[in-house]
Amino acid sequence: MSRSNQSPVTVLGLGMMGTALATAFVRNGNRTTVWNRSANRADALVAQGAVAAPGVREAIAASPVIVACVSTYEVLNGLFADAADELKGKVVVNLTSGTPEDARAAADWAERHGVRYLDGAIMAVPQMIGLPQALIFYAGPQELFAGHEELLKPLAGTGVYLGEDTGVAMVYDLGLLSLLWSSLAGYFHAVALVQSAGVSAEAFTPFAAGWIEHVISPALAQSAREIDSDSFETEVSSLDANRAAIEHLVATSRQLGLDSGLSTSIQTLIERRVAQGFGNHSLASLVEAFKQG
Repeated sequence: MSRSNQSPVTVLGLGMMGTALATAFVRNGNRTTVWNRSANRADALVAQGAVAAPGVREAIAASPVIVACVSTYEVLNGLFADAADELKGKVVVNLTSGTPEDARAAADWAERHGVRYLDGAIMAVPQMIGLPQALIFYAGPQELFAGHEELLKPLAGTGVYLGEDTGVAMVYDLGLLSLLWSSLAGYFHAVALVQSAGVSAEAFTPFAAGWIEHVISPALAQSAREIDSDSFETEVSSLDANRAAIEHLVATSRQLGLDSGLSTSIQTLIERRVAQGFGNHSLASLVEAFKQG
């Protein structure tokens, strides 16, 4: 499709992710205006066909849709406060990382200033932007997403609309990051354990990958069913059984001089639920322990 037939768009923020977003629009043929506080960040994009705006106001004025990806919501709020008049009547798709409350506060500001607002969370690294495996979550007014879904398609193979609550995209984002960090931390702790016996990470990892594929991944769907049905009683791998097993993990970690913080945190959650009389519940019951803070 020719460039003239594609919708114009402005990208604010040209860090690694913002640059990847702008590049995807340029390659799709969108008339892409870009702005960054450090103007030289735009040079490579201009060479590809983007237009560099001299300031935020000019960048916003250039397009009906503004895609923002800056370092923090605080930075975003400052930029928008200085350009409130130019933003009136525009569509903002904010892909800045933050908290659910950051997103909801930004949406409230937008509504008060006549700005139509979608919030989003990018579940990909910059190198994945524009590829089929890239995922972006969106939240905000349904009709606003529906009206701009086609414009946003060049950014990710999968764009998922989550609902009207503007903060829900960040909830999903943080939920998946929690899973990432805790899973990798568990793997790193496991490697530290096996290294104490002279086993290399490379030798151990095929067994870890198989454990994830055949034990942990299937447990996710089973746990989801138990959580949603509030039915945790089990005769297989109960909290009582896991309580005894994790004592061995904590004791061994301490004997080897390893940091046992991750293991003891899990042990504390298990012991709390057992003390509350739920020893015959599955590990999925720990979701209730997390809710108790």
